[in-house]
Amino acid sequence: MDGAGLHGLAEAGFDEIRVGKLGVRLAESAAELDASQALRWQVFYEEMGAVPDAATASRRRDADAYDPVADHLLVLDHDRGEGASAVVGTYRLIRRPAAEKVGAFYSASEYDLSPIVRNGGVLLELGRSCVHAAYRSRGTLQLLWQGIAAYVFRHRIELMFGCASLHGTDPDALAVPLSYLRAHHLAPEPLRARALPNLYVDMDRLPAGAYDPKRALAGLPPLVKGYLRLGGFVGDGAVVDRQFNTTDVCIVVKTDLVTRKYLKHYERKVGGAGEE
Repeated sequence: MDGAGLHGLAEAGFDEIRVGKLGVRLAESAAELDASQALRWQVFYEEMGAVPDAATASRRRDADAYDPVADHLLVLDHDRGEGASAVVGTYRLIRRPAAEKVGAFYSASEYDLSPIVRNGGVLLELGRSCVHAAYRSRGTLQLLWQGIAAYVFRHRIELMFGCASLHGTDPDALAVPLSYLRAHHLAPEPLRARALPNLYVDMDRLPAGAYDPKRALAGLPPLVKGYLRLGGFVGDGAVVDRQFNTTDVCIVVKTDLVTRKYLKHYERKVGGAGEE
């Protein structure tokens, strides 16, 4: 890739946030984007069992048509060097104008996003999140969230959404988390995306009382729990993604809580309010 899709990221982004040796910022070069795609290959295909097509396998990169138009949030370990060599975590961020360049949001391949897209607010789709195995800690995840919060604040995002994954493709084996999410975190009707009819998997698999809600919440992937802590909801229906060896749910988060938390942090940092 030639980096054309990275033009203007300095204007779109924010100053790097540093915590010790780790930092978080947007990708600034084609080499950094390539490093994020290589990390995605390593985590999704080599580690999690995704099934590549021939082109993906030959390149050993997870890449698609959305990458050139998206912003790519990176976690960097500066002890490993600078730039591409330092990339240890990534998250893909797609705003509405970027999605329009491709024709639709990525999640539209699994969900009817009409309730979300009809929303008049500024939208952000989150996806392709992964962290190198050696860096999967609470601190790294918190740093990613700080980067997302800075991005949301910068661009005045009002609603963020995306497909969040549960590992595995057997909905019955995932009956507890799916049932818990539907029973306790179903999105209100005006924001309730629905799995496409040919992909729809019923999430209501267990009756109330058949599982412990606290244990179900504790067993969710850290990223999903992070969304829920911010008041996130799930859409109607799950989708089995056999290519990526996952079962997906659509997450929707109003960003007012994210923005308030970041605004307080920013005010403490600079001693006054204002956009970065």
